[in-house]
Amino acid sequence: MEYNISNRMSKMRGSAIREIFKYAQDPSIISLAGGNPAPELFPADQLAKIAYDTLKNQPVLALQYGITEGYMPLRDAVKDRLKRVENIGKQDDELIIVSGGQQGIELSTKVLINEGDTIIVEEPSFIGATNAFRSYGAKLVGVPVQDDGMDIDALESAIARHKNVKLIYTIPTFQNPMGVTMSEEKRKRLYEIALKNGILILEDNPYGELTFDGTKVPTIKSFDTHGIVLYSGSFSKILSPGLRLGFLCANSQLIQKIVVAKQVSDVHTAMLPQIMASEYLKQYDLDAAILKMRENYAHKCGTMLNAINEYFPKGVKYTRPGGGLFIWCDLGHGVNTLDLAKSAIEQKVVFVPGNTFMTDMDKPCSALRLNYSTVSDEKIIEGIRRLGTVFDKAING
Repeated sequence: MEYNISNRMSKMRGSAIREIFKYAQDPSIISLAGGNPAPELFPADQLAKIAYDTLKNQPVLALQYGITEGYMPLRDAVKDRLKRVENIGKQDDELIIVSGGQQGIELSTKVLINEGDTIIVEEPSFIGATNAFRSYGAKLVGVPVQDDGMDIDALESAIARHKNVKLIYTIPTFQNPMGVTMSEEKRKRLYEIALKNGILILEDNPYGELTFDGTKVPTIKSFDTHGIVLYSGSFSKILSPGLRLGFLCANSQLIQKIVVAKQVSDVHTAMLPQIMASEYLKQYDLDAAILKMRENYAHKCGTMLNAINEYFPKGVKYTRPGGGLFIWCDLGHGVNTLDLAKSAIEQKVVFVPGNTFMTDMDKPCSALRLNYSTVSDEKIIEGIRRLGTVFDKAING
């Protein structure tokens, strides 16, 4: 039978990262492609105890329907933590628990964007967000990312050139895929420009707690006094991605509409994971767990940077993150990393080609994203060594 796929989905592509994960299932392959947290850091024993106690003592609460806004004790705990850690939570703000940060992005798009509206994104940017925007027929306009975040002069120029700009999407802290952090000065300029032009900001911050040295730049949402910033957060990188828990903080009027949109999507976020997260925050020290994550990722990032310096061809440019999970490399020389990905797989190592993160994914790209969080030091070094061989051949012949 021939199926007539909707216009909205007919040209959509699956995530290249998800496709690469299929190769990563092969134990002989070294994967530097994912964005997964280190599995050895999962609090599995604590969560197992919480799950057992919950199902034994509160089975109806855990297994019955919940309210769309989210499990109240978890919402209260997240609000308290946001206020303490990020200085987020003005009088008119409200919060909803969502099924992972990705759903917060998708629901925001559903509520705010009409087909043909323009969304300004960082170039490169997170494919989960750009695909959500594409699925609602948005026009994507990319703005370059510099060492200190989005090019704000280019942002102003893009707003002047393009009609009907409704939203600016940014990952200002340890950006995915580049790993860079937007300066406080740029964050304030971005906010002022958006306010002046009547544009909303979607601030995505799944990596903000993973700062290697504890240094943090204020979130854009923390100085939002006009309700123009939607703040998307997640438990995926600081507790467990499998729980599928995120949260969205925005002006209460927006959250009311997002609640209705979520009722159409999945009614409510699963109750058992919400209870587990709530009890974990109550019974255990999340700050201490995050400190261990910071130390772990700082070490692995350093290992990868040292290996890149040793094995990659001279002249290759790469970022030096202060936190998060990613390093961005640009090989230059007219190299197309999408082609090199196939050669890398032959050498039993995988990465994510840079075109995946661009507004025009068909355009050749000389950059790539590397991840250091899930593999051992030995595999990081060996994987970079193998990539160095592939890259040297592509650049130097």
